[in-house]
Amino acid sequence: MANAQMRPVAALLLFLNFSMYAIVLGIGAWAVNRAIDYGFIIGPGLKLPSHFSPIYFPMGNAATGFFVTFAVLAGVVGVASAIAGINHIRSWNAGSFPSAASIAGVAWTFTVLAMGFACKEIELEIRNARLRTMEAFLIILTVTQLLYIAAIHGSA
Repeated sequence: MANAQMRPVAALLLFLNFSMYAIVLGIGAWAVNRAIDYGFIIGPGLKLPSHFSPIYFPMGNAATGFFVTFAVLAGVVGVASAIAGINHIRSWNAGSFPSAASIAGVAWTFTVLAMGFACKEIELEIRNARLRTMEAFLIILTVTQLLYIAAIHGSA
């Protein structure tokens, strides 16, 4: 690729993004596990109430279920983006660029979507420290993933 000066910048951003996506996945997995263990339980022979939501989380607020769902999706796609990015950083040629750039764009899109739900959750308040951490990480990841995309496109 023509601009090899962007390679260390892209590698640093890739490592940072991978680490943050892994932390988001860990916190998201905790939230999903907690929702499964302590969520809405109904006995046999009883009907679901009219206000029942299948995306119910016992911690947080009304936006928590959507936020955690899209944060876990963004984390999974972000880790896949990092794997494709490692291949691109290692070879740094035009053949590996399309896959790294396309999956990075998809990961950024999911991250922006999760960040939107994070902003809604911040607006509604009532959440615990782990969810606050995941919100902060997703807001930061929205910027760093976009910078990573710019870094690999700048070298093309």
